[in-house]
Amino acid sequence: MTVESLAKLDGMTPLVLCEPEREIDGVYIGDLLSWVMGNASSGDAWITIMSNINILAVASLSDVSTIVLAEGVALEEAVIATAKEKGINIISSELSTFETAVLLSHFL
Repeated sequence: MTVESLAKLDGMTPLVLCEPEREIDGVYIGDLLSWVMGNASSGDAWITIMSNINILAVASLSDVSTIVLAEGVALEEAVIATAKEKGINIISSELSTFETAVLLSHFL
């Protein structure tokens, strides 16, 4: 599944799609940024409710394919602008973290 195909699913809204054709190889769920940085794998879709600027550094260091903001979490425009500059995909999900993970499990 690509980031773009995930963004097109019901309940998903693309916020930043710098690399829409990037493949999603797995899923990682976590909100403790240092833990995610040490445990997420390259190519994962990272599901979180964190919305501060630090998620971009973690996504970059972990080389996740996209950040998925669960539960309708909103981002400040500054975070969106920085994600565009750094080439980091971000998708918003209206679904709970659990429901988002279950949805992704059907396609991976």
